[in-house]
Amino acid sequence: MLILGIETSCDETGVALYDSEQGLLAHALFSQIDMHADYGGVVPELASRDHVRKLLPLCDQVLSEAGKTRADMDGIAYTAGPGLIGALMVGGSVAHSLGFALGLPVLGVHHMEGHLLAPMLEDNPPAFPFVALLVSGGHTQLVRVDGIGAYQMLGESVDDAAGEAFDKTAKMLGLDYPGGPRVAALAEQGTPGRYRFPRPMTDRPGLDFSFSGLKTFTLNTVNAAREAGDLNDQTRADIALAFEAAVVDTLTIKCRRALEQTGCKRLVIAGGVSANKRLRAGLEKMATKLKAGVFYARPEFCTDNGAMIAYAGAQRLKAGQRDGERIVAVPRWPMNTLPPITEPRSEGLVD
Repeated sequence: MLILGIETSCDETGVALYDSEQGLLAHALFSQIDMHADYGGVVPELASRDHVRKLLPLCDQVLSEAGKTRADMDGIAYTAGPGLIGALMVGGSVAHSLGFALGLPVLGVHHMEGHLLAPMLEDNPPAFPFVALLVSGGHTQLVRVDGIGAYQMLGESVDDAAGEAFDKTAKMLGLDYPGGPRVAALAEQGTPGRYRFPRPMTDRPGLDFSFSGLKTFTLNTVNAAREAGDLNDQTRADIALAFEAAVVDTLTIKCRRALEQTGCKRLVIAGGVSANKRLRAGLEKMATKLKAGVFYARPEFCTDNGAMIAYAGAQRLKAGQRDGERIVAVPRWPMNTLPPITEPRSEGLVD
């Protein structure tokens, strides 16, 4: 089954072609980072307009690279949410138009399910069940995954997501958009131990997250250094390191609890923040102590991309799911409302 995947949830236009037997054939991505950097963040209207300009040419590019034509396709998957409503509508409109013209089934895919399943594109994909840490600009969630669509929410952020806290910290430190990678790069120059920031909600039971207090602590630290005339490049790097360490420790502590609580021996990390090197190192160290495995997508599939949508869409299209005549666009969409397409399996039945 040859599936075209379309991703337009925010500021990246992603397209991919996935074959259920041969795997990923081709993918392409256009990032709008340079355009939005002038405004310090994503401008929804500009994002939608750029998706309109780039989407069809990227579809043609991917088909050409794979040596395929539109007539070879068996279905189309697109991101239906969560995301910016205008951006979602662009992808949905193109997907449904192509589907109508070619007589193909079309399906709207959950953006975070795409991220969650992105490690399945790797040579060593995780087996079910596993615990997934979904960590991005808009989401920080811990989910038990017993199969595609069989999701149990274990914990989530009650305020800012981790990626959002990274972006806001970047602004405090005078860094450009996108903030997360820039904070991580600056932290590499930091002095360990100069500052120690709190690890929010780790002193109490539970798997929920909160990063608003950490954001405020960072702001107060920056302001104090500024008032003392000490907000130089080294101090900014030291603050970046302390902030990053606090986020990584918090996520690691919660992931350890989730693995112990569920009894799972596999941890998947997905979403844009999963590319963070300190986070990967911290989770791998923790998992090794628990004799558990850690799985993640290659860096290019950690951020938004069409490959993850093509893969997730292929699994559901093969199961007979498809849209009706209407475009599906859901800016807010709880992932645990998705229907399962595989029978949940217990830990004892998995190799």
